[in-house]
Amino acid sequence: MTPPHRDPLARARLLTSPSVDPAVVRELERITGRPAEPAYATAPDGPFVYVGDTLPAELRSPLLLWFHSVNAGTDALLAAGPWPAGALLTRTVGRMGERIAQYTLAWVLAECQSVPEHTAQHARAEWRRLPSELVAGRTAVVHGTGRIGSAVAGLLRACSVRTVGVGRTARAVPEGFDRVVPAGSEEEAAALADARWVVSALPLTGATERFFDESRFSAMRGAAFINVGRGATVDMAALEAALRSGTVRRAVLDVLPDEPAGPEAPAWRLPRTVITSHSAGITAHEDVVADFEACWEAVAEGRTPPLAVDTRRGY
Repeated sequence: MTPPHRDPLARARLLTSPSVDPAVVRELERITGRPAEPAYATAPDGPFVYVGDTLPAELRSPLLLWFHSVNAGTDALLAAGPWPAGALLTRTVGRMGERIAQYTLAWVLAECQSVPEHTAQHARAEWRRLPSELVAGRTAVVHGTGRIGSAVAGLLRACSVRTVGVGRTARAVPEGFDRVVPAGSEEEAAALADARWVVSALPLTGATERFFDESRFSAMRGAAFINVGRGATVDMAALEAALRSGTVRRAVLDVLPDEPAGPEAPAWRLPRTVITSHSAGITAHEDVVADFEACWEAVAEGRTPPLAVDTRRGY
């Protein structure tokens, strides 16, 4: 998508959502050289840039030049209604990839060292040796080969884990991966069968909804499944069946199709599953500031920002 020309950007007003931290707002004012205004109930009568977590219907205006999301995921934004024609959409990633990679490695190592079992034994004051295994030489399959998936693969690879990426098509191998195979191919099925860990870092789009279905889970041979992408990319009934049959030996879910999950949510009762509260890659204030500044500089120079979202693809 072509970014706004520098002339309309130069006279654009800066609007911010009430959810944006005041410290971040002050930094946005420094970067843009103009005062930030609270979001209006109706769109301004001139061009504007908006920074926030959601885009209210009243601000989906032809005068919107650019919306910068303080989050990495933009699926909810795009699902809420038609995107304003010509408006740029950028997102915040910051060091989220590093945080999610660290989260993933923590659970991989915890399992290899029998940490959950040791914790349970401690609660029972039980002394019994438990097995441990080396991560080196094992295979991890990472679905999603963008910034976050590459960060996850890179940290696992640093521990001598073989990393296979799954993308929309076969292409040049991104940093962190040993190889990449196309989704839906025989190579993907073979990689799933060989995987010790399967990690999802997929965005939610029309093509990825319930991507992890019965066919993919049945292709696994006792892999652990870790989801740090989007909850709706998983068919939860298929995951439960795989956990009960043993094709998936355990699951770590940082995201669920319906969030937040109340005590009555069926996911809490899945066997051999740990659920965390969408906290693997919490966005820090400095991430928002750094990414907005990089995008602002690109737009002001007439370049497409590195964090621009293709609103047709959804990422």
